[in-house]
Amino acid sequence: MTDTLIKVDLSKSPTENENIHNRWHPDIPMACWVNPGDDFILETFDWTGGFIKNNDSADDVRDIDLTTVHYLSGPVGVKGAEPGDLLVVDLLDIGAKPDSLWGFNGFFSKKNGGGFLTEHFPEAQKSIWDFKGMFTSSRHIPGVNFAGLIHPGLIGCLPDRKMLDLWNEREQQLINTDPTAGLANPPSPGTAHMGKMTGEARAKAAAEGARTVPPREHGGNCDIKDLSRGAKVFFPVYVDGAGLSVGDLHFSQGDGEITFCGAIEMAGWVHMKVTLIKGGMAKYGIKNPIFKPSVITPHYNDYLIFEGISVDEAGKQYYLDVNVAYRQACLNAIEYLKKFGYSGAQAYSILGTAPVQGHISGVVDVPNACATLWLPTQIFDFDINPNASGPIKHIDGKIAMPLSHDLK
Repeated sequence: MTDTLIKVDLSKSPTENENIHNRWHPDIPMACWVNPGDDFILETFDWTGGFIKNNDSADDVRDIDLTTVHYLSGPVGVKGAEPGDLLVVDLLDIGAKPDSLWGFNGFFSKKNGGGFLTEHFPEAQKSIWDFKGMFTSSRHIPGVNFAGLIHPGLIGCLPDRKMLDLWNEREQQLINTDPTAGLANPPSPGTAHMGKMTGEARAKAAAEGARTVPPREHGGNCDIKDLSRGAKVFFPVYVDGAGLSVGDLHFSQGDGEITFCGAIEMAGWVHMKVTLIKGGMAKYGIKNPIFKPSVITPHYNDYLIFEGISVDEAGKQYYLDVNVAYRQACLNAIEYLKKFGYSGAQAYSILGTAPVQGHISGVVDVPNACATLWLPTQIFDFDINPNASGPIKHIDGKIAMPLSHDLK
C-alpha cells in the first residue's frame, strides 16, 4: 500500500494543518521526507481552503480574501536533492476526495481580483459541478457533460534566497509603475500560513514570502491542463531537498483558465513518484520546468474553432498582441453560444471548465497576431454546428448561475 504522507480534514481550516503552506520561501520546513524512487500520496484542500461552498449563492466568490490563497500540501523533501539537479515527478494518479465529489468554477468580482474578461463580467458568479466517475455536469449550466482531465493547477519546488529576492524585486518594480492597477501581488504577511514555522522566524519569512499567484521559474501556478495522470515533470531544484509542493487541483479546465477562479476547482489527492537527475539543470540547459503530457486525454475529435486577432472590442489596433487576440477568440465563442440560449456567464463558464484548446496560431503577420479557441462540439447535448436553418435555442434560460451583486 502506498503511504499517504499528508492528509487533510476538509471540516477544518487549512491554517490548522502544519503540512500546508500558502507562500513560497526557502526557510519553510519540509513537511516530510522521501527517498528518490519513492511513490506516495498527498491530499490537498481546494485552492481556497474550503471557503467556496456547494450552494446556489456566489457571495463566497464575491467575499473571498485572495491574499489567503493558494493552500499547498508540502513541502516534500527528497533526500539527496541539491541545487542544480532536476527533480523528476511522475504523476501516477489524481482524484477527488471521496467525501467531496464536486467542484466549483467562478468569476471574481471586478472589485476583488477580476479576471480575463472582467469588463464583460464585473460581478461575482459561480457554477457547481458534480462528479460522476470521470464525467462532470452542472446544475447551473444545462446541456453539457464532459470527461475531466484532472490535474494540479499548482506544483513546484521551493526557491532559494537569491531567487526569492529576485521575484520580490522584479514584481515590486512592476507594481511601482502603476500601484493601483493590480499588476502583481506583493508579500502579504497577515494571511501567510508558513507550515511548521513558528516565532520570529515565521514572522520574518511571512513578510518576505512570495505569493503563489503566478507561475515562475520553479513551476508554481502554471495551470497546464495536460499535467494529468501519466504526465512526467522535470523541475529545477534550487534548495537542498527540493521542497516539492502541490495543490489547486482541477477536475477539468479549458486552456488559459480564462475565468481565473478558473477551472473546476476541487479538493483531492495526488499519487506521485520522485527521482533525480543529478546536475540536470546544466546538462539540459533548463531554467523552467519541462514536462511530458499524459497519454490519457478526453477523446473529442470534432471542434468549432473561433479566431481572434489583436484588435480589441473598441476597435483599437495592437501590435502582435496574443493576449488581446485570445480575448477576442473567447468573446467570439461566447457570442456564438448565446445564440443557443446560454447566458454570457454560462458560456464563459463553459470555456473555463470544458477541455477547450487554446492555440497561438500566428505571430508574424503584422500587425495582427491570431489566436484560436477550439471548442469540442461533442460535450453538448445538442448540435451546435452552423447550418442553413440557423441556431435553435435549446437552453431556456430558467437555470442560471448564482450571481452576487457588488454590495461590498
